Amino acid sequence: MKLVSKLTVCCGWLSIAAAHAAGPSPLGCLIEPFRSSEVGSPVVGVIEAIYVERGDRVVRGQPLAALRSDVERQSVAVAQSRAAAIGDLEAAKANAELARQKLVRAQDLARQQFISGQALEQARAEAVVADNRLAQAKEQRDVYSHEHELAKAQLGLRTIRSPSDGVIADRYLSVGERVEEKPMFRVAVVDPLRVEVVLPVAMYSQVKRGMSMAIVPEFPGAKARLAQVVLVDSLIEGASNTFRARLELPNRDHALPAGLRCKAELADGSAAQARGGVEPRKGAEPPVGARPAPTAQASAPALRLSPTMTLSPTRP
Repeated sequence: MKLVSKLTVCCGWLSIAAAHAAGPSPLGCLIEPFRSSEVGSPVVGVIEAIYVERGDRVVRGQPLAALRSDVERQSVAVAQSRAAAIGDLEAAKANAELARQKLVRAQDLARQQFISGQALEQARAEAVVADNRLAQAKEQRDVYSHEHELAKAQLGLRTIRSPSDGVIADRYLSVGERVEEKPMFRVAVVDPLRVEVVLPVAMYSQVKRGMSMAIVPEFPGAKARLAQVVLVDSLIEGASNTFRARLELPNRDHALPAGLRCKAELADGSAAQARGGVEPRKGAEPPVGARPAPTAQASAPALRLSPTMTLSPTRP
């Protein structure tokens, strides 16, 4: 029985050594949209037209839908007519010019003592009133111009536009439905993509912001891609003894859809550092006293027995 128990311990050491030699297994991860936006309407209205469908690519500012806006269009037309009207302004200019001419003649006649001082004061007051009316006409025209801009802005609110470049992930409403608080579309940004990785706490000191990791999507024909770490959680989840990291994965060709599962590994020399070792340079001599590396033909590292350990035969 002692021989059986000792052989069991030896087999356990062999499996642990083989697992350590094989290196850390790939980490599970999930590829998600970089950002998702629930797009709604800032005003209440009825949908008049929808310009996109689910799966369509959109750019920032592209119209997605339009609400009924007959009243707003008429308001824009009225405000534009007021802003373009120049009759009141031209009349105020002419009246001011006439008042100035009257004042000049009154001053000339007053110097020759053909009119009284009261008539001169009246001409001067009429000139001041005419100038004020001209200024009022100019201010009123500025007000009409601002009202025109306000009417155009209110009309613009009836058009729903995309907040970013991305893909239409969902369309919730159809033509003829009333829009209040419910969103109309969900726009997902797929370039870049966001990768969420759950890592063991033993790798916390090796994962740093700015480093690269190799991402292998579980997708037919997908090759490994490099993603950059942009966020490392500062809190450890005690129940699982893990932490999360967020990566940014470029997707300029839109070849990868969001929602894929993936495998993540530390890229290049980062994997060796995460295991606690350093990759030796090619052609470098091993240090004195170092153990030779196992050959490729060896299926598992050799078992080393302690000098004090002896295998005694079992008694019949």
